[in-house]
Amino acid sequence: MPRKSQVKPVPAPKLPYEPRDPKRYSPPIGLIACGGITEWHLRAYKAAGYNVVALCDLIKQRAEKRRKEFYPNADVYTDYRRILDRDDIKVVDIATHPPERLPIIRDALLAGKHVLSQKPFVLDLDAGQKLVDLARKQKVRLAVNQNGRWAPHFSYIRSAIAAGLLGEIMGAHLSVHWDHNWVAGTRFDTVRHVILYDFAIHWFDILTCFMGAQSGKRVYASFTHAPKQRAKNALLGQALIEYDHAQATLAFDANTPFGHQDRVYIDGDKATITAYATAGSPMEVKLYTARGVATPKLNGKWFPDGFHGTMGELLRAIEENRQPSNSAENNLKSLALCFAAIKAAETHQSQIPGEVRKLVA
Repeated sequence: MPRKSQVKPVPAPKLPYEPRDPKRYSPPIGLIACGGITEWHLRAYKAAGYNVVALCDLIKQRAEKRRKEFYPNADVYTDYRRILDRDDIKVVDIATHPPERLPIIRDALLAGKHVLSQKPFVLDLDAGQKLVDLARKQKVRLAVNQNGRWAPHFSYIRSAIAAGLLGEIMGAHLSVHWDHNWVAGTRFDTVRHVILYDFAIHWFDILTCFMGAQSGKRVYASFTHAPKQRAKNALLGQALIEYDHAQATLAFDANTPFGHQDRVYIDGDKATITAYATAGSPMEVKLYTARGVATPKLNGKWFPDGFHGTMGELLRAIEENRQPSNSAENNLKSLALCFAAIKAAETHQSQIPGEVRKLVA
């Protein structure tokens, strides 16, 4: 039976988990690509008071739709180079799909723009490193829109670990059980690893945040089709990561018609922190320590607050002349885990993060 000290309610620590804005820096921003996800980009930016002055999409009507919805005074273009040619625009949010994104990021960096790249960042770690090196040479910031870092529950856990409340992490176990069949018939339905790559990059990324200086030594993974799924590609995926003194598991059941759940369990030598939710309910976080259990009341939602967090961190980093915590260089560590997991799933053999340099499928 648990000790009484483990179940006694105690006040929750106040941690800086919410998105933060720059103090004075409010540069003109250009958005390149105006697909479905950019509704949340712009919803977050408008609520934060960010200055979006230009919208670009190959399909002009999509950019005009976003202008009407969020920034009626913004200029609309169909050629992204028109945005890069503008001296007043200092920051660009590039929200295309990965294959088209790399040359646009390169052009933006060469034009002296700070860049927020949509996730997943790149398909090739070496290509990603070249962009990191180019950003450094151009003296601009390159960040990745890993918006899950600012989902309230993930951000609180991240802040608790950073504050040393959990001590050294020994176990990290995250699972999601939901229905991802909405991808059927969309461009995402052509992505072979739509779960382990396009979706799970959020979880590989947040795991990288949670584990801090610990680096994954070996990754095992698998994927398969679920019975009666409507999507073309496999909707079941899982990964296991070995560390020197810790272990982690990720499980994704993306064809779950009933009883949706989202779980997080992080075990440290000083404390344990958990998060849990069922369909339609907010994540409930609990911090278990020797003093008792704390249940913080968290504000916000992943959508749109996660998007506020990524751009806010980039703008603060520019203002403070430092690298953003969601820098592209940092995100390459998350992609190294992801690429290793995908090759492990394809080959049925464990893989070493960093040795798999490209997305294999």
